[in-house]
Amino acid sequence: MNGIFGTLSHYFTFPFVRYALIVGVLVALCASLLGVVLVLKRYSHIGDGLAHVAFGAMGVATALRLTNQTVLVLPLTMASAVVLLWNGQHTKIKGDAAIAMMSVSAMAIGYLLINLSPASSNISGDVCTTLFGSTSILTLTPTKVWLSVGLSLLVVAVFVLFYNRIFAITFDESFAAATGLNTRFYNMLVAMIVATVVVLAMDLVGSLLTSALIIFPALSIMRVLRSFKAVVVASVVLSVFCAALGITLSILLGTPVGATIVVVYIASFILFSLGGLALGRRRA
Repeated sequence: MNGIFGTLSHYFTFPFVRYALIVGVLVALCASLLGVVLVLKRYSHIGDGLAHVAFGAMGVATALRLTNQTVLVLPLTMASAVVLLWNGQHTKIKGDAAIAMMSVSAMAIGYLLINLSPASSNISGDVCTTLFGSTSILTLTPTKVWLSVGLSLLVVAVFVLFYNRIFAITFDESFAAATGLNTRFYNMLVAMIVATVVVLAMDLVGSLLTSALIIFPALSIMRVLRSFKAVVVASVVLSVFCAALGITLSILLGTPVGATIVVVYIASFILFSLGGLALGRRRA
């Protein structure tokens, strides 16, 4: 045990490990906040779709040789989120079909652009890093860390400030609209927050695993709790713990960061599912 703590203490003397832990915890916190809303609104698949869009935007940024790719990836992903969650109700192609078309198109365009204008000679490595996170979370610059901190604080502030309105559109959007609430505006706000979380999560787990950060904490806690506020708070605690544990294990075991974090989330879901079954039998 002392050996493990000694190894961890040694690793945490390196700035890049501390950066990874800070960003990982913040991203997990933001993703879990939105996860409860998206699961209850049956928009769980939107995170996966937007992650694919972000991959396509990353391909465009790579082709343009942008140093800070977030300045292009974030607005493009936000625009796509608004189209899917807000204007999508008024188009001929709706729901899953619209998300599937946009995500597949973005993935194809992104991969084509990365091949035509590669950032390095290792195209496979670049694509793997973008899709699965790989070691990108361990190569964060101070500028990107501060950007992640700023965006994370903005997401939390917006969620807390508009908590009651987000609660209203989550459970009964029709009733909320009948009371005079501008549901379109708040749906657009949720969409933009989701897009921000997706872009932040790409460095942590990659575009293919981003949706895991959004849906697993909420689904795990919903096995044992029912209150919206309780689920939100417990999801945040669980998500932060799983992200920190996943990053720590990946450092100790030398495994891919993103995949390790998702495996920890899967294990927590299984444990909470078993706990939910035990509670159900006890109540019966």
